[in-house]
Amino acid sequence: MDNTGKEKEAMQLMAEADKKVKASGSFLGGMFGGNHKVEDACEIYARAANMFKMAKNWSAAGNAFCQAARLHMQLQNKLDSATSFVDAGNAYKKADPQEAINCLNQAIDIYTDMGRFTIAAKHHITIAEIYESELVDIEKAIAHYEQAADYYKGEESNSSANKCLLKVGHYSAQLEQYQKAIEIYEQVAMSTMDNPLLKYNAKEYFFKASLCHFIVDELNAKLAIEKYEEMFPAFTDSRDKLIKNKLLEAHEEQNSEAFTEAVKEFDSISRLDQWLTTMLLRIKKTIQGDAGDLK
Repeated sequence: MDNTGKEKEAMQLMAEADKKVKASGSFLGGMFGGNHKVEDACEIYARAANMFKMAKNWSAAGNAFCQAARLHMQLQNKLDSATSFVDAGNAYKKADPQEAINCLNQAIDIYTDMGRFTIAAKHHITIAEIYESELVDIEKAIAHYEQAADYYKGEESNSSANKCLLKVGHYSAQLEQYQKAIEIYEQVAMSTMDNPLLKYNAKEYFFKASLCHFIVDELNAKLAIEKYEEMFPAFTDSRDKLIKNKLLEAHEEQNSEAFTEAVKEFDSISRLDQWLTTMLLRIKKTIQGDAGDLK
């Protein structure tokens, strides 16, 4: 499909909107319905943005939505301004991730100023995801997941807060910030272990905290596992306990082969994902004379 016509139409609309904005700023324009002209310009910029979207010119669409957002702010239409900044961010995501983040941050500022923290949290997650997948800046992704979790907690949306915190725990452990990861996994496990629908997940979070302890110090891991079993009896599940004990014993004996066998047994029961594989490899590397793989 030829998008040239759509793009040309969008550019004509941009020129029309620009003209209305200039007219509203003139002396006579200000006297005769200046605000009305600005409102018209907002609508025309949004139409132009949608035409650019149809033409798949994402940067131009983002720019047009930004123009509308700024004019809405000028008119004190805060909600419309925030919505337009989000639309701009969504368009820029396809062409310019950093500009998408800038637009979403402006929307977040407006939403927090209006006390709409749940919506602000949602957009912090979007920014975190851009840092994860597009810009690959995990530290910044963590910061935005943490901010989203704070806002969700403030609004009593604990389930949404926990989802964000688990992302923080996941990446903190990857960045070798084990104490931070441990605190998060423990916190989320304790908040879910009394919930009949979520208590199975608590076992997983305590296990992840145990692995982080294990990397730091073997004795810490033993004490932590004892504490978790006391707090949450389901963590003593015979199958899991057997494997945890095998991992601990192999490490105590500095037996690399026994450790690998215990990992294989664990993998046969519940498949190892990338995070678990990484953590188990790090533990195995602390065994003297180990080659550093799980084969």
